[in-house]
Amino acid sequence: MALPSGTLAALNRPAVSSKMLAVENLRTFTTSFKGNGYGRRSLLSLVLLSTASAASNASDSRTALLQEYIKKSKENKARNDKERLDDYYKRNYKDYFELVEGSVQGKSEEQLSEAEKQIREWLRKNKE
Repeated sequence: MALPSGTLAALNRPAVSSKMLAVENLRTFTTSFKGNGYGRRSLLSLVLLSTASAASNASDSRTALLQEYIKKSKENKARNDKERLDDYYKRNYKDYFELVEGSVQGKSEEQLSEAEKQIREWLRKNKE
């Protein structure tokens, strides 16, 4: 097929940027779309529908992943809360409990109150 005068063959054309090439391809596509009796609005609605369906597929997989993370989080909540609380106690109460233990060192087991017994037990468990 003969080219119109003044145009270069595809091999002899200068290199164009990818943006310009994309615009040229879009123009060609829209021109062929118009030639079939469809307009820009039809093309726009086609693009929007395809984008929406792709987005819904992506959001479904994200939703499933988020649901899995939420389930794991709920399963581990009690354990994580206990670990946080134990760490808090170790950091903040150890000095106080050691002070209380020092004040009851001369007492026998029968003379200790229930709280003092529990403090001694806690200190035995949490010695570092």
